[in-house]
Parts: sequence; structure tokens; C-alpha cells
Amino acid sequence: MICPKPTLMPTRGRYNVGMSSLKNIQLGERHRSSKFAVRQVEGGDSFATYIARTRDALSQAHAGKVRAEQIVNGNAPFELCPVGGYERGCEKPYRRGILLTHGLSDSPYHMRYLGAFFQSQGFRVMAVLLPGHGTQPGDLLDVRWQSWAATVAYGADCLSEEVDELYLAGFSAGGALSVYHAEHDARVRGVFLFSPALAITARAKWANVHRIYSWFAPRAAWVGVMPDEDDYKYESFCKNAAAQMFALTQHLPSSVKVPVFAAASADDATVKSVATLAFMQASTHEANQLVWYATEELAMPKVTWVNSAIPERMILSGAHTAVVIPPHDPHYGEMGAYVSCLHYHTRDAENASRCRNRHESVWQGEVTSKNLRQGLLCRLTFNPHFADLEKSMQKFIEGLP
Repeated sequence: MICPKPTLMPTRGRYNVGMSSLKNIQLGERHRSSKFAVRQVEGGDSFATYIARTRDALSQAHAGKVRAEQIVNGNAPFELCPVGGYERGCEKPYRRGILLTHGLSDSPYHMRYLGAFFQSQGFRVMAVLLPGHGTQPGDLLDVRWQSWAATVAYGADCLSEEVDELYLAGFSAGGALSVYHAEHDARVRGVFLFSPALAITARAKWANVHRIYSWFAPRAAWVGVMPDEDDYKYESFCKNAAAQMFALTQHLPSSVKVPVFAAASADDATVKSVATLAFMQASTHEANQLVWYATEELAMPKVTWVNSAIPERMILSGAHTAVVIPPHDPHYGEMGAYVSCLHYHTRDAENASRCRNRHESVWQGEVTSKNLRQGLLCRLTFNPHFADLEKSMQKFIEGLP
């Protein structure tokens, strides 16, 4: 099987339904459902066929854009074969395989460094693109969480055909979907969770009330209408996405029996990180491990506390968006082309411009009232401790039964 390594291209979180919309950005074509929307994948296709068909849809959706090829590569599902002295399966090509699932409004770009890590550890890797993602924000207007879950199930079936041991890894909503699938699939041997969306604000439950009147007020369908300048993540965020995410969390188990590795930030402003603590306490496998990014030490069994404040690097705290991206990433990294300043767009155009253009020293961290009081702030989009995270994951893998 040919399994090329995807290129990490040089390029140039929102579940809070209380966010205001940007007044001077009008709804556009991108805020409608498109004919190129990624739908629920049908069983029967090989994973290679699924990738090819999805890439074709993405190519059509982004045709004519300046960086079209890079955008397609970053949003497309991908697969990796292990390299070096990996273990073969008893009756299948590989001993271990892992399915990667990105977060809500995100893309497989956010899973590529994790994919490269697991590849180096001898895992067969597959990464899916969730329905409604990778094209334009309006394609999330009508999606249902069951379609996301079905896509994860499809990926798990494809991977299980090639591996003896099936593992799941997910970021944010992808973490929730991984937990949901692990509860329903006895083949799953372990899960890796990164900023998992195990619980979100209860206000999201009512996010779709707008459907009663949004036929004459289309903007009511949106939590936030943003510039959508990020090639690998929607910036505009519709209420249906929040409602579907809340519905998914209502179907999650409080624990799982398989080994769990998790990494989360105490300062997470997108999901309730305390739910990750509760989940890890309830999941009692002896191999479990949590990496906890916080400005205050947490002394708990099987928890590695990492001080997320690095004042000498202008970093105040960790953030939901930061965990899975290393500092050297050309898009979201420390010197990356993308700077996350959306929290200023709704209220302060001057600070939004100063933040994005780095006209002066800018703090980095989660968008909290405490951090905003320190001065100009951009949301942290990379993990300064990513190398240590890889070491922790490697140690966890070495201890797997």
C-alpha cells in the first residue's frame, strides 16, 4: 500500500453562544450551504477512495483561490504508514493503528503533527474530515452530530481492516467523538484526547431556537460572523454547530475502561476543562495519564502539571487552540502567519488591527478577562511544550498493555 506523507505547507473555538456578531461584516455566499459540502461518508469505499473523492470536492470548493492547493492539502483527510522497525500484526499488516479526528470548525491540518508523531511510533494513521467542514462555514448550518459520529465509525472500520489494535485520537469535538465511539466499539484499545469537548455551555442547548424566525432574519443563525481569513478553520460560527455539539455531549459516557491519555488547559475558554478532570478521575485504568496546562500547580495522581505561563516569551497561559500545534508550525506557530485576534473584531477594530499586525508587544494566552487586563492579547495557537507532550505520549505508549 502506498501511503505518502502529507506535506505541512508554508502558508500565510467557539462554543460560547453569547458572542456578538461583527456588525460591519455582512452575510455572504460563504454563509450558505454549498454544493461542495462534505457529507456523511458511505461505507464500502476504501479509505484511499474516500480521500480522493473528498479532495476532489475540496478542489472544486476552493477553485480559483490564490493558495488553492495548500488549502486543499490542509483540509483534506490523510493517511500515513509507519516507518522504520514497526511491529507487524498477527494476521494484518500492522499491529497498531490510530484514527485522528479534528475539532468543530477545524480541519485535519490540526492533526498533522500528531499524525507524524504516531507514524514515528509505528502506528498506521488515518485522519478523517468531518461532514460540513473544509469548505465554507455555511456548510455547518444543516449538519447533524450523528453524521460526524458515522464518519468516525467509517474510519474505524477502515483502519480495523489493517491493524490488530485500534486507537482513537481527537482534538476538541474530535475528542468527544472519540469517547463516544470508544463506548460503542469493543475493538478500541485506547484513546488520546486533546482539549476534549466533553462538556460545553448549556446555553448551546437552545442555539437552534433561531430556526423559528431566521427565515426572515438569516443573521440569527450565526453566533459570530467573522472575516474567515483562516485557511484551515472557520472563523464564522453558526448556532447549529453549537447545538449539535451540545447534543453530542449529552450522549457521552462519564468514563471509559480503556487506557486514556489526555492533554488539556485549565484556562480553556471554549470547553469546560474541569470535565476532563472529572472524566480522568472516573476512568480508572492504571495506564491513564493527564497532561494539565495551568498557571497553578495541580497535585493529583497520574497528572503531569505543566506551568503554562512563560512571561519571558509573553505567554500568560495555555489555550484551547494551542495544545496540538508545535511552535515551528508556519501557520499557527510562534512566528506563524496567522494571528488569532477575533475577540477584538466584535468590539475594538483598532486593537484588532494592532494585534494582528504585531505593531507592539502582544501577550499570548487564552481569551480570559484576567489575561485581557494585562494588555494587548492574541489567543495562543501553539503549544510551547509540544516536544515534552510528545515525550509524555511516548512514555504512555510504552506502558500500554
